[in-house]
Amino acid sequence: MRAAEKVIITTAVTGSVHVPSQSPYLPLTAEQVARAAVESAEAGSAVVHLHARRPDGQPTFEPEVFERIIAWITARTDAVINITTGGSPAMTMEQRLAGAVRVRPELASMNMGSMNFVYSGMADRVTDWKHDWERPHVLMSYSRPFINTFDAIEHALRTLGESGTRFEYECYDIGHLYSLAHFVERGLAKPPLLIQGVFGVLGGIGADHENLDHMVRIADKLFGDDYSFSAFAAGRDQMRFGTHSALLGGHVRVGLEDSLWIGRGRLAESNAQQVRKIRSLVEELDLPIATPADARAMLALRGATDIDRSTVS
Repeated sequence: MRAAEKVIITTAVTGSVHVPSQSPYLPLTAEQVARAAVESAEAGSAVVHLHARRPDGQPTFEPEVFERIIAWITARTDAVINITTGGSPAMTMEQRLAGAVRVRPELASMNMGSMNFVYSGMADRVTDWKHDWERPHVLMSYSRPFINTFDAIEHALRTLGESGTRFEYECYDIGHLYSLAHFVERGLAKPPLLIQGVFGVLGGIGADHENLDHMVRIADKLFGDDYSFSAFAAGRDQMRFGTHSALLGGHVRVGLEDSLWIGRGRLAESNAQQVRKIRSLVEELDLPIATPADARAMLALRGATDIDRSTVS
């Protein structure tokens, strides 16, 4: 991998997995998501990864919601905007792409395959549901896989790539690295790559530190130094895996999409709180933190443009 001269912190602000009944601090409305993103950038995050929700917290694909979020962020910070193409398993591929197609971000996430993506166990830990949609949303993950076929990946790479969007390739298992290599060989995924190793999701690779080492070894074998690596683990292993990734020469991701916690038995009160913690851990390793400008240079991003701003005005 390309060893990081500076460590990029990505903050995944809200996601589509957690539900309001799990934490009062989960950003829901467009303004809450935008504020959380700006606070994270101010705390040291160079990249903000965005999903959209309705005011009751239900995941949505509506481009207008993404527009409101991004207009608020870009008026206050120069953080790199990373839009999801994962959405939720209940969305079609066109729905999942709708926000990114409309706003043409510098960076978009790309899940590198279909998989069982199971978070139904959350239902056992919630005793008071705030909204009728929450429990069915959580339980459906046990019977409905997340679908990202090769033709869907190719369609997304072509559709978003035409506007200069580059990709954060989310790899939930070793096989996803080989899937990415297939698209590199065909010229659809273009180096320098940003590979996001995802650990601890039921249905994907486990949150064992040996797996993180192994994923980097295989990525080195497949891509040499044509890639940058970042890693996160869902839930309680979030900070440990971020620190491990930084020690390997990679980047880190935190945020309430991935973990609602700041420590054992303590809910994080904001995304920025998690950013400050991982920043402190990284700086204790004598590693500098990347600015948005640093991240753009390292990841070969096109930079924020007037065209981007015109789509959200």
